[in-house]
Amino acid sequence: MEVKEFKNILYEKDDGNGIVTVTINRPEIKNALTITVLLELYWAAEAVQNDDSAKAMIITGAKPADSDDPANEAFSSGGYFDLTEYEALDEDTKSQIDLTDIAQKKLCLKLWQLYKPVIAAINGLAIGGGITIPLACADLIYVSEHAWARFPFINLGIVPELASSFLLPRMLGFQRAKEICFFGEDLSAQKLYELGLVNKVLPHDELIPYAKETTIKLIPPKGAGLAVGLTKQVMHKPLIKAVANALDNENEALNKTISTSDFFEALAARKEKRDPIFKGK
Repeated sequence: MEVKEFKNILYEKDDGNGIVTVTINRPEIKNALTITVLLELYWAAEAVQNDDSAKAMIITGAKPADSDDPANEAFSSGGYFDLTEYEALDEDTKSQIDLTDIAQKKLCLKLWQLYKPVIAAINGLAIGGGITIPLACADLIYVSEHAWARFPFINLGIVPELASSFLLPRMLGFQRAKEICFFGEDLSAQKLYELGLVNKVLPHDELIPYAKETTIKLIPPKGAGLAVGLTKQVMHKPLIKAVANALDNENEALNKTISTSDFFEALAARKEKRDPIFKGK
């Protein structure tokens, strides 16, 4: 896939320093993670991996065209499955998508094994995959003061994905991780920082400049890029099997829960703007 053919993300490489900025570019649906967005994120990671002149990657979300209010911005509102979008794809593209890989094992492992620096600049709301992608795949996470996150999975009658079932307990401890997943409450930027899930909260206008300034420190000539990459490798490599197993477990549970009455009740309740009435089956 040629980067110029991306339709759902923006792929911009600064030829001066080799930093690639990947922007999820579906602001009309709050940068939701559609099938094609997820596939293009995989292609972007592959492009960075295979391009010797690409030294690092920053991931952020596009601003809405109809608002200048930073409080209205979204990094990503999470998973968004539209079967009509899938059916419109050509056969070659379809062949690259596994509809049973709901946990996004393919994307997660690609980014987990990308040994160039990956920085997430969370500019607004980050729901579901919008927060689990950065947690699983970014080396450093910076958030706007207006950003907030939610782990909504159980409230939707499903389970966490992108290896968050493995990573969150190790970041937070089991009790706190379960609490966050069980109740799916909104977490402010400051709360995310206090929990240790992000590295820094920044004034909104400083988010992208700060992410770029920090990234420059990780790559030549200011940063020892080889040592950074090898440090990622020695930290990540021992956990790859465990992360892969977690993704397999998540996929097994997700493929079970998306056919339950609780899941369909959660979807109906969201559409009707009411509280769901779950049956536990």
